[in-house]
Amino acid sequence: MVEKLNVDENKDRVSVVQYSREPSVEFYLTTYTTQQNVAGKVRFLRHKGGRPRNTGAALQYIKDNVFTASSGSRYQQGVPQILVLFTAGRSSDDVRNALENLKGIGVMVFVVGTKNADTLEIQSISQEASRAFVVADSSDLPGIEQQIFSAIKKGETPAIKPVSNDPNRRDVVFLLDGSNDSQRRFPDIKDFVQRIVVDLNIDANKDRVAVVQYSNTAEINFNLTRYSTEDDVLDAVRGLSHKGGYPHNIGAALQYVRDHVFTSDSGSRLLEGVPQILILLSGGRSGDDIRTPVTMLKEIGVILIAVGTTDADTLELQTISHEPNYALSITDYGELSTAKQDVFSLLREASHHVTQTAPTTDFGKM
Repeated sequence: MVEKLNVDENKDRVSVVQYSREPSVEFYLTTYTTQQNVAGKVRFLRHKGGRPRNTGAALQYIKDNVFTASSGSRYQQGVPQILVLFTAGRSSDDVRNALENLKGIGVMVFVVGTKNADTLEIQSISQEASRAFVVADSSDLPGIEQQIFSAIKKGETPAIKPVSNDPNRRDVVFLLDGSNDSQRRFPDIKDFVQRIVVDLNIDANKDRVAVVQYSNTAEINFNLTRYSTEDDVLDAVRGLSHKGGYPHNIGAALQYVRDHVFTSDSGSRLLEGVPQILILLSGGRSGDDIRTPVTMLKEIGVILIAVGTTDADTLELQTISHEPNYALSITDYGELSTAKQDVFSLLREASHHVTQTAPTTDFGKM
């Protein structure tokens, strides 16, 4: 397959990962920049060994460690992301969450399984039956190789499109402090959300809004497609019940919105190039680590605006936010009304901040 690619730093890039109980990367997308070097490395790969076959963990591993900008992935530039998975049997762990995460960044998955593989599982992993193949032995692989390349050449990859130029097309997610500490000021929090909403242009094809509350856990109040008019969103916000709970696990909350809100199934238009904006309200220092989920959100292009009270950690807010000036501090939630204009200014700026080039695919040697 490598021989049919046009391997170059600015054209096709290749990475290889092996897995059994645990996955391990053989080389990243930027390790080798010539076809000769990639093919040479593949020829001398050593079999990993080990059991059981944890396909779910392997899929999550490549999402977190290979399809990332730091490892050479160009998905934020609209370059198609393609995974070819070879499996010899049923996974010993759950593959569903990892698949959703890969789908969220537009990865097209092809699966080649031996006769011992579970047909339903490889079809669910590939997301389309036409991208799932079962072979009796290795002699059948050449025919499948050509089918995979044919699909790729047609450009049937769900690559992220250029960011929309329409300032009224945004997916805005509010992540609200629902902990015990915020209960007294929860009416102010709801008022703040309403003030932002009335300045948006709510419509299924324009601005969309979702609301999530967090404390020790996170829960969604409504997703991006639940309401398509301003009045309905405002009514839903007015009717919010305070979640309660302790402590402030902001890291888990950020991971929750990454996995359950900024997804196509929940109404996110990330793959259409619509700006993805998260507005976080924080009443105190996080009870868990925020670094990994922050990185994961930023890697899929989410712009984070963080508003914290004096009990929040300033450095933590700046780490979470898109840029340091996207972190705002207030005395307490009662002062949210004074921050409304600053937040909306940042929201408008965020709508135009990220630019991406159109998706390009170069398979000139095929």
